[in-house]
Amino acid sequence: MQTSVITAVLVTALSAGILAQGSPKPAPARDEDVRSIDAIVGALYDVISGPAGQKRDWDRMRGLFTPGARLIPTASRETGAEARVRDVEAYIAGATATLERNGFFEREIFRKTEAFGNIAHVFSTYESRRTAADASPFARGINSIQLLKDGNRWWIVTVFWDAERPGNPLPSQYLPAK
Repeated sequence: MQTSVITAVLVTALSAGILAQGSPKPAPARDEDVRSIDAIVGALYDVISGPAGQKRDWDRMRGLFTPGARLIPTASRETGAEARVRDVEAYIAGATATLERNGFFEREIFRKTEAFGNIAHVFSTYESRRTAADASPFARGINSIQLLKDGNRWWIVTVFWDAERPGNPLPSQYLPAK
C-alpha cells in the first residue's frame, strides 16, 4: 500500500514537471501592443514588416503569442490544400532570411471581428508589398487570427492564413467598400 502511494506521488510530480516544461514562459510584451484587439493586430503586422536589410524584433513578436501558439499558412496542392503548422520559433526560423533579404510590408486593408467573453476571432484582409512605396501589392489574402484575453491583456493563439490566387479571389465582403 505504501509503495503505491509513493508511486502515485512520484508519477504526479514527474507529470507536473513534464507539463511545466511543455509550457515555456512567454516573452515579455509591450503594454501598448497587447491592451486591445486593434493594438495586438497592429503589432503583429508591424513586427513582420520592414525594409530589406532590417532585422525584425522577434522578441516583440514572441511577446504577442501565448505559449503553444501556432502560425499556419495554407498551401495549395493538386489534391486540395494543406495546413503547414508551425510554432512561433519555427515561423521565425523560416521567415527571417526572406523578410530581411527582400523587404516585406504587410498591412491590413479590412477587418471583421467577432468576440465573446475572453475570446475573439479576427478575419484580417491583408496586402503585401516589398517596399512601403510599392504602388500595388504582390500578394493579398486573409489572416484568421484567434485571440485570448486573460483579464490583463490580449494574446494571439493562432494565425491561420490563405492567399488570394487564380480561382481563389478575395470575397467582396472582406474588402473595403469602394
